[in-house]
Amino acid sequence: MRAVDIIIKKKDKEELTKEEIDFFVQGYAKGTIPDYQAAAWAMAVLLNGMTDLETTELTLSIANSGEQLDLSSVVPFAVDKHSTGGVGDKTTITVAPIVAACGLPVGKMSGRGLGFSGGTLDKLESIPGYRVDLSTQEFLDQLGKIGIVITGQSLDLAPADGKLYGLRDVTGTVQSIPLIASSVMSKKIAAGAQAILLDVKVGRGAFMRTLDEASELAELMVSIGKLSGRKVIAILSNMDEPLGCAVGNALELKEAVRALQGSGPADYLEHCHLLASYMLLLGGKVDSLESGKRLVEAVIANGKAYAKLRELVFSQGGDVSFIDEMEKLPSASQVVEVQSKLEGWIKVIDAKEVGEAAVMLGAGRAKKEDIIDPAVGILVHTKVGDYVKAGQVIFEVHVNDDSHLDEIVEKLTRALEFSESPVEKLPLFFKVIQG
Repeated sequence: MRAVDIIIKKKDKEELTKEEIDFFVQGYAKGTIPDYQAAAWAMAVLLNGMTDLETTELTLSIANSGEQLDLSSVVPFAVDKHSTGGVGDKTTITVAPIVAACGLPVGKMSGRGLGFSGGTLDKLESIPGYRVDLSTQEFLDQLGKIGIVITGQSLDLAPADGKLYGLRDVTGTVQSIPLIASSVMSKKIAAGAQAILLDVKVGRGAFMRTLDEASELAELMVSIGKLSGRKVIAILSNMDEPLGCAVGNALELKEAVRALQGSGPADYLEHCHLLASYMLLLGGKVDSLESGKRLVEAVIANGKAYAKLRELVFSQGGDVSFIDEMEKLPSASQVVEVQSKLEGWIKVIDAKEVGEAAVMLGAGRAKKEDIIDPAVGILVHTKVGDYVKAGQVIFEVHVNDDSHLDEIVEKLTRALEFSESPVEKLPLFFKVIQG
């Protein structure tokens, strides 16, 4: 078998076999297939696509390029979730403890933020001592003991994906739907959960800007899950405006914790309750979405969800007092109010502009090596469809280094569009795709 023949076959829009895909992926991972051939193959996939079966075989081959966890050795059934990234998306910190408090184990390997999309690990590291580098055995032991883990990827999961992603980034093939789907699902499958909830973001602050693109990606990932023996549900959610109010690490952590205590922005609470309910449905803890929502509300009301977060933080070395007394979390030296210059109904709050403004403050990374400031960020005090008066505070900017403050305020002002007539609230969700 030769790599060039596989490239030509895909160039000619033919379907690759399992053996051909595995030969190519493993060869590239081991270095026997060079970058220039992998780049040609990736471009052929971008231009000509893959069938669901091809993409599933690609996913499984990538997953098989490294270690794979077997969670069934410590829990009978575990569920995972994945978000395609967004502005103000701190849902894992709220949703995972809710689900675990309902008796369904959650084993999650999360990532860091890059660009305007924040990372769960960066938010949790606002808590002094919280470890995100658990070993494989520590991951399994903790999952078996308390039913919840949120850590970084410490073992060698899907190394072929890292190599392929780096190649795609410099060859103009990042936007290939089969390559995106296999990248996401290979790591989820290797992480061992039997069920996966996918939160696929759509809109201005998302990688997928249109509903058609997001639907195609979600349907493919659900199909991969089904063909690989996993239970998968994908929810397409709106990312035209920031989720909740808080954008920035410690600020988002506070909002996520308050949601476990039953308070917070209505859109964020509804989003988290729905995700948790679907995870419970996936895991067989409930037989309907309605009974899932009732169980979610119950574990929040009786304090079990908040107690599960405390247990998670304590188990991973974090100082629980920073959860109990959130005024101890890092705070910025200045809080600058941004007032509306106009009066009318809010038509647009561009999530991407807000996310980029937060990066300029130091809440995110423009480059991988950038250092995060956990204290800084933005509070968004209005939503699309709200009526505001001139002089009303729309944003609170929490800042330590004010050298770019004027530019940041200008960027936030550009994020807004007004209307002279009433504007409908944005939908939180567009559709649900089930296998």
